[in-house]
Amino acid sequence: MPREGKMTIDDLIRGRVEFEWALEQDHIVQRADGTFLYHLTSAVDDGEMKISHIIRAEEHLSNTPRQIFILKSLGYELPRFAHLPYVAEPGSKNKLSKRRLKDYLKKTDFADLLKRGEKIARRLGLKTTPELFNPVVVDFYRQVGFLPEALLNYLALLGWALDDRTEFFSRDELVRFFSLERVAHSPASFAPEKLLAFQVHYIMELPVEERVELVLPYLIRSGLIKTPIMPKIREQVAQVVVAAGDRIKVAGDILDFDYFFIPDEQLEIDEKAFKSWLGSKEQLNLLTDVNKVLARVERFERDVLESTLNHFAAEKGVKPMTISQVLRVATTGRDFGFGIYDCLTILGKERVTARIERVLKYAIQNAK
Repeated sequence: MPREGKMTIDDLIRGRVEFEWALEQDHIVQRADGTFLYHLTSAVDDGEMKISHIIRAEEHLSNTPRQIFILKSLGYELPRFAHLPYVAEPGSKNKLSKRRLKDYLKKTDFADLLKRGEKIARRLGLKTTPELFNPVVVDFYRQVGFLPEALLNYLALLGWALDDRTEFFSRDELVRFFSLERVAHSPASFAPEKLLAFQVHYIMELPVEERVELVLPYLIRSGLIKTPIMPKIREQVAQVVVAAGDRIKVAGDILDFDYFFIPDEQLEIDEKAFKSWLGSKEQLNLLTDVNKVLARVERFERDVLESTLNHFAAEKGVKPMTISQVLRVATTGRDFGFGIYDCLTILGKERVTARIERVLKYAIQNAK
């Protein structure tokens, strides 16, 4: 290697970059067994393939002087260099690293994203380890059901921008608009909540039929539905997808609504929710009366159910929300979720009645 002078490159992102040759050490290009090392093989490969642009992470900037020296020594035409900023840690300028996972978990949004993924993974029976299943690893997003378009769009904007207002780009638009001149010089922090916002945007842009296709593999793998998928089941999945809306942020979130697909006799009732909404004699009497009202409903449809139950609430002097929560716990096993009238419609009259009667029977048995 030279011992005097400087080597200068015109980096397409960083501009003029200078290296003192005196600071460059001699380096090995071949092992004792005859095999060649990275710097020589990389340079020869680039030269032989007539690579015009080398676009890589900024940590490779320090490799550039020796590689240019080798390229020139072998008579190859020099490519243009562009060194991209790395992705930084949440709320920091340090490089994102899977080795610092424990530190990132102190950030609420990062921890929430991992919890979401782990919940999905448990339902699917996936073997996970902190090293291989976490939001720093790309495959994490594939397994939990992120859309490639959302991840690509978000990552593109971590180090590049078209302007100060445009956020969403299709792949074709990224190809058309991208230029190295607009790549940022500084690293940008990975923000899980921002990535999730991109994911929600893209999944909600899809037609219902495509969202159904996204979630079906998760329902099948978890054992909630079987193949071949009957038209009735597919229709039920579509109803859940529509009613859930942006509650299904990633495809695996469909498993949060397992109570629609679990056999009635296997539905588990959250104990805390049961005590809150069905723990008293008055509440159970209310559920019994509601069950009688529902039995008389001929068209078990959302608008009819809402009108009927609101009328019943007014007659009884009970808040509609109270009836909603009593019904929700009895039919879904929990005290949260999307609209109760949608829940009842999706389950259907027969299943709603079966679940209510099962809960009432359970309450009587436990009261003895």
